[in-house]
Amino acid sequence: MPLPRVTIVGLGPGPINTLTKATLDAIERIAVQFVRTELHPTATLLPNATSFDFLYERFETFDEVYAAISEQVVAAAIEHGEVLYAVPGSPLVLENSVSQLANDARITVDILPALSFLDLVWKEIGADPVNASVRLIDGHQFGRDAVGERRPLLVAQVHSKWVLSDVKLTLENSTGDEPVVILHHLGLPDQQVIHTTWSQMDQVVGADHLTSLYIPQLASPIDSDMAALHQLARTLRQECPWDREQTHESLVKYLLEETYEVVDALRALDSNDPSTDDALIDELGDLLYQIEFHAAIAEEQGRFSIVDIARSIQSKLVRRHPHVFGDAVANTAQDVVATWQSVKETEREAKSTEQSGPISIFEGVATSSPSLMFAAKLQKRAAEFGFDWPSFDGALAKVIEETSELRQAIDSGADNDAVQLELGDLLFSVVNLSRHIGQDAELALRNASLKFRARFKLVEQLAAQRGLNISTLSLDELDKLWDEAKQF
Repeated sequence: MPLPRVTIVGLGPGPINTLTKATLDAIERIAVQFVRTELHPTATLLPNATSFDFLYERFETFDEVYAAISEQVVAAAIEHGEVLYAVPGSPLVLENSVSQLANDARITVDILPALSFLDLVWKEIGADPVNASVRLIDGHQFGRDAVGERRPLLVAQVHSKWVLSDVKLTLENSTGDEPVVILHHLGLPDQQVIHTTWSQMDQVVGADHLTSLYIPQLASPIDSDMAALHQLARTLRQECPWDREQTHESLVKYLLEETYEVVDALRALDSNDPSTDDALIDELGDLLYQIEFHAAIAEEQGRFSIVDIARSIQSKLVRRHPHVFGDAVANTAQDVVATWQSVKETEREAKSTEQSGPISIFEGVATSSPSLMFAAKLQKRAAEFGFDWPSFDGALAKVIEETSELRQAIDSGADNDAVQLELGDLLFSVVNLSRHIGQDAELALRNASLKFRARFKLVEQLAAQRGLNISTLSLDELDKLWDEAKQF
């Protein structure tokens, strides 16, 4: 008894006149029909076909989609004896579902050759793919498959901005002006062949399933590590239950934790011990992944991608370093700071004009900063506009004044809110004093805390050496051990 048959046809690259007679005959002859996607110009020739577009919404990965397509087509072939399965372009080019069906032992597969998008591409770029040694690459695998390549590349499956953005990010040494060609809707009335640059490839057209990218030559070999990280973040977001549940807000605590762990690793660096680099590499990687995670969420929402983040910081750094990338002169670090502040002020004024209203001097100061840092930044911004003590004497007198007011609030039995307010004023004035004497209050308090921790650990050691239970010692006994620890 013959096996059930699946006849697979290609719907060509788009124009209806590119379909073969064999394909048209099969469409007319076979009653039970399936089409991988209706999002193709010639899919209208199969008005009664069952489309698999819904599977792309149901499953997280393409592999799951193709497996589901294969099972449904095979089941239908077993039931009806023969079915037709139609795919965009040629069934022999970048069609994983076709490969799965061709390897299924339960059916016989008849694949009818068809014109693919490739022939239209060669016509538009004027290249013989054999003589030019053009390599065809799936855009989803670009970071892996283009490693080490220098020959011309034709990148298919660049069906959205994020795929083009991923391709762009793989070339870390790009100058941005390397030529590329976007091939969009070839053979259709709205065809576009856009000669553009590496930096603009994801900006010039609304990419879809009929978009390809031609790269005449890579500026340098691809480093796949960053591209792999981008893809890993996206994969985890799709397939890990915990990752799927996260939001920008839920990740804030992890971002802060990873930042503090980077600081600890930086403080532990020893210039004479290269092995201390390992901890810093590890912690910087954790912090980098947090950035990737936020970018993956935003990309999923269609708001922005990791490319937009990279482009934004590059533009800002170039803009704020006119002494490097422009005509400004800065011979000292102080000159650089002054130039930086001048550019920031210009940006603030431009933003004020755009918003048709004044921008606060405190714009851009993160309210989520550690409190001491937040206070110092507010004071510094105000000082830039002349609201400041002329010397540290005024700041020191303010500390004394606020100390007195705190004492009065405590002695008078003021409520908790009033005492907290006075304590806050005292801390704020201490930060102001630290700024006037050239000290970082955050760093000073951290160092004092570390010193306290180290000394009290010595108190614990001294008590243990003498067989004393530290939890039962009196304050006088603890003070004696403390004084002894201070001698070390």
